[in-house]
Amino acid sequence: MSFNKLTWGVKASFRGYVEAAEGSITLSDGATHAEDGTFVFMAQPGGDLSIAADGSATGAMRFNGTVTFEAHGGMLKSTLTELGLEAGDDGLVLTVLDGPMNKSRCAVAELGPVEVSAAGGMTIASKITIDGMYQIADNYPPGTELDPIFLD
Repeated sequence: MSFNKLTWGVKASFRGYVEAAEGSITLSDGATHAEDGTFVFMAQPGGDLSIAADGSATGAMRFNGTVTFEAHGGMLKSTLTELGLEAGDDGLVLTVLDGPMNKSRCAVAELGPVEVSAAGGMTIASKITIDGMYQIADNYPPGTELDPIFLD
């Protein structure tokens, strides 16, 4: 199955917090807003990700776009760039580029279980990892539920 886009809101309460703190949420590099406030990232060509209905997965896929959260005069700043879905020994994970200068990747969320819609799209639960805690917001301990990911 081939996917054209990934839609993810990171965490609705985090988005609300940034906005309530009179901060900003900025999208760039091709990321767009969905009507419900989540973010849409279009697939890069060449990915070989395959996800079965039971949630088992192989391969990897990357998505264009950057979302930046900023509040408290820059004391809170989180930039998530080039989201990726990667299947590994420990299951499916959501990765991002690790910092603006570093081109390595870090897993910000563990993914699963997977629900397949009648139209062929997928909804995948996500939970923050220890790296995600440092990359997104350090007040969410590992294992905290994040917004689900939608693939279609």
